[in-house]
Amino acid sequence: MDRAQKEKLVEELGQIFESSGVVVVARYEGLTVAEMTDLRGRARAAEATVRVAKNKLAKIAVEGTPCAGIAPLLDGMTVLTYSEDPVAAAKVVEDFAKDNKKLVVLGGAMGGADLDPAGVTAVSKMPSREELIASIVGCIGAPASNIAGAIGAPASNIASILSTIEEKGEAA
Repeated sequence: MDRAQKEKLVEELGQIFESSGVVVVARYEGLTVAEMTDLRGRARAAEATVRVAKNKLAKIAVEGTPCAGIAPLLDGMTVLTYSEDPVAAAKVVEDFAKDNKKLVVLGGAMGGADLDPAGVTAVSKMPSREELIASIVGCIGAPASNIAGAIGAPASNIASILSTIEEKGEAA
């Protein structure tokens, strides 16, 4: 890799560290190619990205970004998992680490806050952006459906009363 390629890679990594909602650093020593492919597939499904980069270049790229606190974690065989959604990457890594003990979560960063392994676990248990939006829409929609039901209830009650009276009149 020549100097121009390294500079381009550092710039790309810097943009990732600037714009990602969460970055998780994990040690992947001992993972097979098939297991890494599985991790990448899970990340892709969750709209997250898995990237292996040279630690030295990643340390240069992380300087001056909100993720600067992860620099000490970039030692040995590390993999970066990141996403715009502040929860997606953490969920993918935690779920994969449960199934495969070779992946060890070292920590991460979320919007300028450094995360230790317990912090990554806590973030992974938070609802995703889509889940939060769905629950908010549900809360907003529930009162409207209750109001519609209350407005429509007197009319349906009157209709059922009239049908009962009509049935009694036909029976007599």
